[in-house]
Amino acid sequence: MATKINPLRRFLINDHVVLAVILLNSVVIYLQESGCSNPVLTYTDFACTVFFVTEMIFKHITLGVRQYWRDGWNRMDGVLVILSLPSLVTPFVDLTSFNFSVLLTLRLMRLLRLFRVLHFFPKISQIAAGLRRGLRATGVVLTAAGLLLVIIGLINCGLYREVAPKYFDTPINAIYSMFRIFTVEGWYEIPDAIVAATSPMIGRLSRLYFCLLLGVFGLLGMSFINSVFVDAMVEDNNDDLKEQLDRIERKLNELEQKSLQ
Repeated sequence: MATKINPLRRFLINDHVVLAVILLNSVVIYLQESGCSNPVLTYTDFACTVFFVTEMIFKHITLGVRQYWRDGWNRMDGVLVILSLPSLVTPFVDLTSFNFSVLLTLRLMRLLRLFRVLHFFPKISQIAAGLRRGLRATGVVLTAAGLLLVIIGLINCGLYREVAPKYFDTPINAIYSMFRIFTVEGWYEIPDAIVAATSPMIGRLSRLYFCLLLGVFGLLGMSFINSVFVDAMVEDNNDDLKEQLDRIERKLNELEQKSLQ
């Protein structure tokens, strides 16, 4: 026999109501982060937090503890609600007496609640599954790219430490500078700095060297990684298309056999 859900519980666990409260909370937080210090906003934010806690409690009652935490979206919602619990003290405690790190922690805990809006987006589960497939498919490629990045960064650290200390004085700076080049982010600044500090011949060779790194690892390498990632993400779409083509082919074969008879 199905368990009857009372109207209050049905209201609290209704997805449309939850989405409306999340959006309201987003507006309140936006106004507060913009510098508005109105008591109405403070108590509205407090009420939203209480609503989320109550919703989580009623979902535990309706689904059961194991069933609630078995669902991935419920796990995310539950963790975010628990992390935002410290914001319940804000209407009753003068936070000006706390240090900046405590204030920042409370603010971040409250902002985390807004991530709950993610699972209301259409087909977000399919997108998340596609991201997981993409990450699995590009895992080896990304690992190899990371190793090459470290190796080339260390080589350039030895070559240009004295010439361009701003970019290559330490291994970590050298690796970061090479990451900038691989991602085509201000890549020309680095060879220009080397050219300004060396002889014309070394400067020209350095420019050619960094252009080769940009072309091979930046343009071609990143394009290859993107293509592997995107291909893995849309793999399920390709499977659906292949299944449809197989069905069409079977129907054509059946029609052809009937026509021969």
